[in-house]
Amino acid sequence: MYNDARATHEAARVAAVAPRESGAHGASSALAKLLYLQNDGYIGDARHAVHQADWIAGRLANHHAISDENNALKLGYDPVARAWPSWLDQLGVRDDLLPEVLVPGTAFSEMDPQVARSLGLPATAHVAAGTTDGVAAFIATGADQPGDAVTSLGTTLVVKQLTTQPIFAADQGVYSHRLGERWLAGGASNSGGAALLLHFSADEMDRLTPQVMPDQPTGLDYYPLPKPGERFPIADPALAARITPRPAEDCRFFQGLLEGIASVEALAYRQLARLGAPHLRRVIGIGGGAKNDAWT
Repeated sequence: MYNDARATHEAARVAAVAPRESGAHGASSALAKLLYLQNDGYIGDARHAVHQADWIAGRLANHHAISDENNALKLGYDPVARAWPSWLDQLGVRDDLLPEVLVPGTAFSEMDPQVARSLGLPATAHVAAGTTDGVAAFIATGADQPGDAVTSLGTTLVVKQLTTQPIFAADQGVYSHRLGERWLAGGASNSGGAALLLHFSADEMDRLTPQVMPDQPTGLDYYPLPKPGERFPIADPALAARITPRPAEDCRFFQGLLEGIASVEALAYRQLARLGAPHLRRVIGIGGGAKNDAWT
């Protein structure tokens, strides 16, 4: 899972050899997790390292050695060179586990006949390399110009901005997905809906939302987190939530939490700007939280 940070030792090994611009930094990266499994003997006779989208495509095609440029990023793939980097050898990564990496949307096989029959689909249907849910969500918004940005308000807070050049800053939790000849720069914060649900149920939030007054800020300087640890815009595995003082009124506390998450979002875009992202053209909100007018 995105919030599984057990592979801290392996992340340190990656940090010792991976360049700053790699997307494989951090204990939650796919590469750190693969090393964790490999070093603890869980790999066994496994033949492929696959992401969720790879596994689904592999089941459809009966061919599991394929991934895409976006999912492979955090496994160590270099999207600029479009190749697996040589520094992976220093970590003892088994070459035979690494998939062939394709541009998202590239058809690589027809559907397995037996699977096609079970699903009622023609066997001539093609199976294509996928992408991450975040990149797919960005594309679905119609954002297509440098400076366009998408904030996904869900269990976590994810920001992505379209840029003409890749931006990587592992020490700040920033990485870039390739999108054709452009790039999606951004990162994911652990702040978001999960932090809200520690204090209020969905029904309680629905009840409190009409009482929120965005034009009258609470002045509370919160940084809501569901548990210690943050990825972006502050990369600190031990960062503690800041949610005090706690007002007596639930509506004021709830508003303070929303303001805190909005502040995390603003800090995220400021970090991207400092690292060279173009001027923000527009920000589109998506995800479950986007339905809450007070949040957006």
